[in-house]
Amino acid sequence: MTIGKREITLRFLAEPADANFGGNVHGGIAMKWLDQAGYACASGWSGKYCVTAFVGNINFRKPISVGHLIEINAKVIYTGTSSMHLAVNLSAGNTTTTELEKAMHCIMIFVAVDENRLPTQVPVWEARTEEDIRLEKYALTIKELRAANKHDLDLIMG
Repeated sequence: MTIGKREITLRFLAEPADANFGGNVHGGIAMKWLDQAGYACASGWSGKYCVTAFVGNINFRKPISVGHLIEINAKVIYTGTSSMHLAVNLSAGNTTTTELEKAMHCIMIFVAVDENRLPTQVPVWEARTEEDIRLEKYALTIKELRAANKHDLDLIMG
């Protein structure tokens, strides 16, 4: 992967070991897949080792079955000084069809770190298309909500 690549797509099959007691893919396994795709995207964009700083707005839309083809798309939608906001979508479906349905979505924030594990600068991403502008506004809304929630949490937790 070249540095500065904004988007990545991973594809693989859901395996029996991924299943929960109900026979579908365990939610925690799917969340791990989202994190792995997010990491690959963030490190590809920044050219640095990255750590997960936030995962939010997780939306489980439909169950994922063992044997389904999984496609995870992670895309940078906003950059700060050392952070990258990503939209991560997981689609799934039967391998015999060409149509995959969105099964999960989340927003992830990764921070690029240097060899001392201190935050380090990332390349700036600029929204250029209408879709990019919409996604960037979404990321900024989540950023504002996180700031408000942090204040509320500080009040609750002391």
